[in-house]
Amino acid sequence: MSMKKEFNEIIRKELKKEMGVGSILAVPTLEKIVINMGIGKTKDNKQFLEEAVNDITKIASQKPILTKSRIAISNFKLRKGVTVGIAVTLRGERMWDFYEKLVKIAFPRVKDFRGISKKSFDGKGNYNIGFKDMLIFPEIDANKINFTKPVQITIKTTAKNNEEGYMLLKRLEMPFAKVIN
Repeated sequence: MSMKKEFNEIIRKELKKEMGVGSILAVPTLEKIVINMGIGKTKDNKQFLEEAVNDITKIASQKPILTKSRIAISNFKLRKGVTVGIAVTLRGERMWDFYEKLVKIAFPRVKDFRGISKKSFDGKGNYNIGFKDMLIFPEIDANKINFTKPVQITIKTTAKNNEEGYMLLKRLEMPFAKVIN
């Protein structure tokens, strides 16, 4: 059973009882997932940019957009209109497929993985994860990588606070680290 189907048929009803909300529509759900990569010092390297776009396209199954600088900042040697990042926003079926791949395939591939921190919520129920390299995704071939590319993943939920967001992601099998007192 896909994670989306399991959420809609089973988890959502259980969360409704746990949270004590009156309507099934009041239960938080995933809204979107944003995969983002800053270009930084490699902004002038066309090969890096091409490789980064191809890698994000592979892991997201969707072509990313290039984010451009809006202003010039001389201290950073940055001109207006220069590519400074790559981003892709996943919604609907692609979002659920990516989330399932992240939780069930990517995290288990991390060496010495002990879970992710509960502290990376933003106060509004959204969760941020940063990876130093995209090699944890099965689509990325380590033999064809010329550059390490850090990536930031933001999971946007409809939760009103961190506790609701945590309950949602925990039920969606997010591997949070065990807190030891």
